[in-house]
Amino acid sequence: MKILAWIILGLLLAAGFVGEFFFLEHHGEHWWNHVPAFYAILGLSATFLLIAVARILGKLLKRDVDYYD
Repeated sequence: MKILAWIILGLLLAAGFVGEFFFLEHHGEHWWNHVPAFYAILGLSATFLLIAVARILGKLLKRDVDYYD
């Protein structure tokens, strides 16, 4: 099951890279539109940042098992 998840993730990432070259041509003229795969890299880094913040918050807000006793 874990291998299947990695394969699906890789296919989605590849589809994102390919999609950027075909569908983002007609948007505004900004410097980041000229960077190949900018939005895919931005989305991937934002995902990792959200996971890291969630892990840090999970450790900070963790309660003991008998907290309510």
